[in-house]
Amino acid sequence: MSKTLLIRPRMETLSGQPILRPLPSAGARSIGPFVFFDHMLEREYCSGSGMNIAQHPHIGLSTLTYLFEGQLQHKDSLGSDQLVAAGDVSWMTAGRGVAHVERTPAEQLQQDKRLHGLQVWLALPQAQEECEPAYSFHPADSLPRYDSLGVQIILIAGSGFCLESPVPVHSPTLYALLQLSAGASLTIPDEYTERALYLIDGEAELDGESLPPNHLAIIPANTTPLLTACTKCHLALIGGEALGPRRMNWNFVASNEQLIEQARQRWAAGEWPVVPGETTRIELPR
Repeated sequence: MSKTLLIRPRMETLSGQPILRPLPSAGARSIGPFVFFDHMLEREYCSGSGMNIAQHPHIGLSTLTYLFEGQLQHKDSLGSDQLVAAGDVSWMTAGRGVAHVERTPAEQLQQDKRLHGLQVWLALPQAQEECEPAYSFHPADSLPRYDSLGVQIILIAGSGFCLESPVPVHSPTLYALLQLSAGASLTIPDEYTERALYLIDGEAELDGESLPPNHLAIIPANTTPLLTACTKCHLALIGGEALGPRRMNWNFVASNEQLIEQARQRWAAGEWPVVPGETTRIELPR
């Protein structure tokens, strides 16, 4: 695995929720269309507490939230109001501009609960950067799966391993969750130019070399490495075709600085679609 670049994540805290963020980093600004990767670490929330990310804006990207444990309420300026449970996919395309909130559902606030999951951002192709915003929800039982010989694959978005997800991606994309029993192995196919593995838990090797936990391992192009589980393990595999350089400023992603500056000015001036029923918002960082 000497040619595989390993990205160590940085620790962040968002609304009290601990997060590991390996992407973007100095070593990798993107993997295919993926420009942002957050691992929301397992956290216990006591009765009376929960995650609450107030109204905030996006442009030029799609967000995808997937939970292993817990529930979140998604609301956006399109009028969407969706309960997202473990195993479901919450998919929002910002296009020219959308605002949303994500929080612990009100009915769960007065009980103990856990939260654990992943959120990724995918840049939009340049021709679609200013498209109409949209939201779609995909329940757990709508996602295609493969389960054989100690290997389980859930295809979250895009296509791969002869599976295709119903999530409406905008460019060639691979986003799969892999669960391997101890001793099981899986060849990672060369279906996309850019690919990376993130070990969520357990112990695994790639072509005989250990994968460090919670690191993003960037797989060299034109290779088909063998993933082997030393113990029961859980990984995320992301990839796709590169879209070209993207600028990122706060919650805004775009191919040119002008679009970002316009978005910053609109949010600061309050000239932005509002999430129905929401009065609080996250102000533009200086």
